[in-house]
Amino acid sequence: MERKQFGLGDVVQMKKAHPCGTNAWKVIRMGMDIRIKCTGCEHSVMIPRLEFERKLKKILVKAPEDTP
Repeated sequence: MERKQFGLGDVVQMKKAHPCGTNAWKVIRMGMDIRIKCTGCEHSVMIPRLEFERKLKKILVKAPEDTP
């Protein structure tokens, strides 16, 4: 199985939509846990990296390379 390469600032699509109706999330923290923020209602969630990788469907927008 191919691992999707995601990074800080990327906008990703998860397998299940958020209750607010949006299915796009922005990665705002990376480490052993990943924090993602809903682009619709601004709610943020922290989930373990393995669970995030399992629930990730695709990367919608890659962050610019020059972000710190």
